[in-house]
Amino acid sequence: MKEKVILAYSGGLDTSIIIPWLKENFDYEVIAVCGDVGQGKETEGLEEKALKTGASKLYIEDLREDYVENYIFPTVKAGAVYEGKYLLGTSHARPCIAKRLVEIAKKEGAVAICHGATGKGNDQVRFELTIKALAPELKIIAPWRMWDIKSREEEIEYAKARNIPVPVTKEENYSMDRNIWHLSHEGMDLEDPWNEPQYDKLLQLMVTPEKAPNDAEYVTIDFEKGNAIAVNGEKLSPLKIVEKLNELGGKHGVGIDDIVENRLVGMKSRGVYETPGGTILYAAHKELEYLCLDRQTMHYKEQIANKFAELVYDGCWFTPLREALSAFVDETQKTVTGTVKLKLYKGKATPAGAKSPYSLYSEDFATFEEDEVYNHKDAEGFINLFGLPLKMRALMLEKNKENK
Repeated sequence: MKEKVILAYSGGLDTSIIIPWLKENFDYEVIAVCGDVGQGKETEGLEEKALKTGASKLYIEDLREDYVENYIFPTVKAGAVYEGKYLLGTSHARPCIAKRLVEIAKKEGAVAICHGATGKGNDQVRFELTIKALAPELKIIAPWRMWDIKSREEEIEYAKARNIPVPVTKEENYSMDRNIWHLSHEGMDLEDPWNEPQYDKLLQLMVTPEKAPNDAEYVTIDFEKGNAIAVNGEKLSPLKIVEKLNELGGKHGVGIDDIVENRLVGMKSRGVYETPGGTILYAAHKELEYLCLDRQTMHYKEQIANKFAELVYDGCWFTPLREALSAFVDETQKTVTGTVKLKLYKGKATPAGAKSPYSLYSEDFATFEEDEVYNHKDAEGFINLFGLPLKMRALMLEKNKENK
């Protein structure tokens, strides 16, 4: 009886050729697993394709709700954005998928998990750290670190020689990753940062701001303890909320980012990301935090947001530090409940109002009009004490200047 290997399978160029490669180079039974995190039509026809190229079976696992609720929403609550731009669409999808790969490997009694991530990218780390954290006994096979194929062009030739249909050609082979949260584009003309992206050719989830409607549209999002629970007053599941915001953001050209990022492995890479719903959700959540978080908590949370983003980007989801930071974030979100209104117009999601029963904003204190709750004279003593170190230093410098 042959030993079993679980293959993370998408039906894309890389994983399409990995099945025959595994059959040719190892004596394994190959079980393909597609984790559906919102690829859409990309999952159609996968079973026939996987079986035809040598897999013994294919699992298609619907992970969309799990992905949004247990990976996306915790990251949004943390306010985690990698290097100020990237909303981590591929980063937190990989541990979600890898966790299910491990579960199926244990169910099938497999001895190894294989993935199609390249040796240059971040995904190899994200897959493998998850596997190591959840099933350290499993072997890991990474063909890109083993085979003689050195480019996407050679992959296409390999596929053609074995009559394997692939979804790209030599002339048009952007590397794309799509899920419910985003769509990324890399490669080809994007490899030169001087080239402006061909947005009319690239964009699939949205229109360019220039082609967006000339009339603005308002959207309200209700939050409870930091999690979105309703759009325009309609209560929806986490998945349906992201789908609805994707539709609205895509319509108005919201959520395009052209990024040169620092990969974990040391090099920089350039990509174009479409994240319409995510951009809206981050903006709304941040706006509510402005109302509901005190100054010290907000400022400290902004510091850990960078670390949280780095952990997610680096594939460190199943680590003690990420879990501890999430516990801190959840504590801060106990009062982040309320409603935010945004105006969507020509690529922008502009704040247009926010309210919360836990709002720390007080018109009585903040007003420029006459009030009876704030004594302006109190500020004098505060400033004297707050500025005392500066005054003492200035006196010291003046004294030493005189003694010279």
